Amino acid sequence: MNHYYYTRSINVIRENQSQWGSYIASPSFPTYHFCWLRDSSFIAHAMDKAGEHESSAAYFRWVNHTILSYGGKIAEIRQKLAKDQTLGKDEVLHTRFSLDGKEDYADDTWGNFQVDGYGTWLWALAEHVRMTENTALLQELSPSIELTLQYLELVWELPNYDCWEEHPDYLHPYSLAAVYGGVQAISALIVDGLYPSSLVAVAQLAVKIKTFVLKYGLSDGKLVKMITPATIKNSPQPVATYGVDASLMAAVLPYGLFAFDDPIARSTMAAIEMELLRPQGGVYRYLLDVYYGGGEWLLLTAWLGWYFAKIGRMDDAQKLCRWLESCADEQGNFPEQVSGHVLFPEHTQPWVDKWGPIASPLLWSHAMYILLVKAIEEGKIQ
Repeated sequence: MNHYYYTRSINVIRENQSQWGSYIASPSFPTYHFCWLRDSSFIAHAMDKAGEHESSAAYFRWVNHTILSYGGKIAEIRQKLAKDQTLGKDEVLHTRFSLDGKEDYADDTWGNFQVDGYGTWLWALAEHVRMTENTALLQELSPSIELTLQYLELVWELPNYDCWEEHPDYLHPYSLAAVYGGVQAISALIVDGLYPSSLVAVAQLAVKIKTFVLKYGLSDGKLVKMITPATIKNSPQPVATYGVDASLMAAVLPYGLFAFDDPIARSTMAAIEMELLRPQGGVYRYLLDVYYGGGEWLLLTAWLGWYFAKIGRMDDAQKLCRWLESCADEQGNFPEQVSGHVLFPEHTQPWVDKWGPIASPLLWSHAMYILLVKAIEEGKIQ
């Protein structure tokens, strides 16, 4: 670990947390001038691991305020689903918000329906409470916790965009794992007496989600990238043609849908390492990725290193940490991805023409680097 990059990562996140508590995804990339619950919940968790608890608490309060602002949608969602009606793109809770917590309607093509961030914020909040013992924050945020649980109970089986904001007509084991992780985290808080019982039967909901993934989300003993939803004639089916997706690491770490030693976890992680990790470092999202040509993602490389550190492969974790550090620019900023070995070079320039250069700094990249560094430190102590 290079202490400069660790300190720089904390400072990049500090400098780009808004006055309301939200984290901007990337300050230099206009398309990312928003706060995503997915990115930001990992960012908050990284700040917790770095001891920056005031930063993460401010973010959780921002989430609370934002969900309460739009929580009225949930009753309408319940009514529409009871009548078997399709939800409109703005009738769901959005995936990204302005920094002051407003839904964005400037781009009416954006895929708003993404459930994973709502599970992730519950998981990150539970981790925060366990680290800080700040149970008072749980009571303060209980209105938005309950709304989130009600929302997830209603929509978790509906097709929605994956974490890369693609394939909205499918279900995604990554997103299901994120919902499981959030619901299970609240269930564990209830069991431990840290949170009062919920109106949602969280323990049963967690079991339902895991059962669904076990039944429909596997092929050849490992997780698939996506699942076709049920139809009148057919049950859901795993889609194995896309190969493995690096986001599936989350089903093992941190959401715990499968334990580290579970054969499904081992098979899935082995496939990610074999198919998506370059020999010198750098992890692809999936082999058909064309976004900016399909480069190697820093946050995914840090994620795999995080996993390596947790299972005791410290040399491999440190190797990936050094690779990440080699990708920083002169200011110590980590980009979203690097383009030295893109999968589809012909797709790089069209994205540059559309949105400009690759986002840098990306706060999620810096957050995952922090988590990797802390995991390496903890592994050395054990």
